[in-house]
Amino acid sequence: MAVIEVNGLRKSYGELTVLDGVSFSVEEGEIFGILGPNGTGKTTTVECVEGLRQPDDGSISVLGLDPAKDGRRLRERIGVQLQHTQLPENIKVWEALDLYASFYAQPRDWRELMAEWGLDEKRDARFGKLSGGQKQRLFIALALVGNPRVAFLDELTTGLDPQARRTTWELIKRVRASGVTVVLVSHFMDEVEELCDRVAVFDRGRVVALDTPAGLIDGIDAEHRMSFTLMDGEPAGLADLPGVTGVSRTGDRVVVSGRADFATAVTAHLARHHVLVSDLRIDKRTLDDAFIALTGRSFGTKE
Repeated sequence: MAVIEVNGLRKSYGELTVLDGVSFSVEEGEIFGILGPNGTGKTTTVECVEGLRQPDDGSISVLGLDPAKDGRRLRERIGVQLQHTQLPENIKVWEALDLYASFYAQPRDWRELMAEWGLDEKRDARFGKLSGGQKQRLFIALALVGNPRVAFLDELTTGLDPQARRTTWELIKRVRASGVTVVLVSHFMDEVEELCDRVAVFDRGRVVALDTPAGLIDGIDAEHRMSFTLMDGEPAGLADLPGVTGVSRTGDRVVVSGRADFATAVTAHLARHHVLVSDLRIDKRTLDDAFIALTGRSFGTKE
């Protein structure tokens, strides 16, 4: 069942078009990713869905509610961690949780949340003294204190070190495991590939693809490579195999380029001709490859 439905969303500021007909739906219980470089309309879209920004055109339904008309009722049912969330440096952890709980008619017990997210020992710590990972734990707890059905997490791991990012990923999985649908906004390919059930790829204010991460990767026709070292036999005929676009050799090291599932054809050919190889490596296609195939440019390039 879809808990969010967005159709034909448009938003402009003067002559600048930020959203140009954005459409997607989010199913109950999934982690839904919104992926794209900075400046492609991700945050504007989410702020419209949350009721924080008014679109120029299009329709939005969140849990059966219109964010523009039912903002008060909707805010009781969703949790939000904004891209630039910040708290006063001197507010204590328990004070922040107690304050946010007061915004809701039927909040979670913030003391339970504090324990659940590993903040008990930081109960009286001031926000400005928390580490990056501890702040993210607090932000997640604040997003959940209203007992939401849907949580929006916008660029949650930006600025964190690799270990803190991995830890935060596990926290996001726990949010979903608790029964909360998660909308995750990110510009990190590895994060979306690790966490999301489905992902909408944004480019220049449009959704250019919507699929599972694996589906996006499998659907591209990008060239990639495999390589191996010859131990016995000669690999004749590789260039004529389906999908192979190039073969190069330096000494006993062979590199084969190709598209689609060319690697399967190559390994089967080697086995049929009794060619023994070692150190066989197949370059893994990534979401970055998918983005290039979809847009014709690398992920970090705006134009």
